[in-house]
Amino acid sequence: MSLRKDIWRSGILEAPLASLLSHTDWSQIPCHFLPDMPRAFQFRADPFGVWHEDRLHVFLEIYDYRNRIGEIELFVYDRAWRLIRNEIVLREPWHLSYPQIIEAEGAFWMLPEAHRSGTQILYRAERFPDQWVPACQIDLGGEIAVDATLCFRDNLWWLIYTPVEAAKKAPSRLHLAYAETLSGPWTRHRQNPVRLDPSSARAGGTPVEIDGKLMLPVQDCAHTYGGAVRPLWFDVLTPERVVTHTGPALPIAPRFAPFTEGMHTLSAVGDVTLFDIKKTVLSPHGLMIEAGREIRKARRRFGFT
Repeated sequence: MSLRKDIWRSGILEAPLASLLSHTDWSQIPCHFLPDMPRAFQFRADPFGVWHEDRLHVFLEIYDYRNRIGEIELFVYDRAWRLIRNEIVLREPWHLSYPQIIEAEGAFWMLPEAHRSGTQILYRAERFPDQWVPACQIDLGGEIAVDATLCFRDNLWWLIYTPVEAAKKAPSRLHLAYAETLSGPWTRHRQNPVRLDPSSARAGGTPVEIDGKLMLPVQDCAHTYGGAVRPLWFDVLTPERVVTHTGPALPIAPRFAPFTEGMHTLSAVGDVTLFDIKKTVLSPHGLMIEAGREIRKARRRFGFT
């Protein structure tokens, strides 16, 4: 238990991701933040999105330190940034976060982070955007992925991920797997880990192609979890060989204060980019929340209600 808690805030920047990399002063870019949380020690993070029927659909984690179970929430905005719809669209008995959304093979797909379930489940929209059903498990030969991120390149599906044991300690490791279809079978890259570096070995957003080269936003956790986002460039990406290099960490505009202590998601959605930034809160209240949760867990374990 810790007195200091990360509190994240998610927003929409009116600029494509590529321009954010080339012009790192975001102080003049129009920004629309998602609504504030109703209670302390709650947050929204890991935003991903897709445009559909001229509306921006934002999927992200909603989290409460009282139960430590993330759920996937939906926000729908029109072009005038009016909020049209807001609801929880996916919940499981385990923690969910990092809900990457893709449109492929005639359907919408969601790949949420769910390592506490012991597996990696790809969901398909039975009815977009609010009904999601398990489509298949992604088999990585016993590896459990954290922040797994999909992209399609050179007629192959690529999965970029950090094994769960590597996500819990430094230096972190970045792994790759590839398949001909989303349902697999998946082959882990023989060069794994393709990166061994706490500053660039955990995915943090959507892969995009810029000037013919694949770029993945990655988390810089060298000093703190989600301390910054930096671009990871794939100079070579084939089943035989991977070559990467990183760019500098992206600065957080001072106008976002007090949420200037970190960033760990940067998601491209056409002409806009979704992002999250954090502040940390030092409060005995946070410790009381964790203590209360542990007491409730102990009571359930010993048969008390």
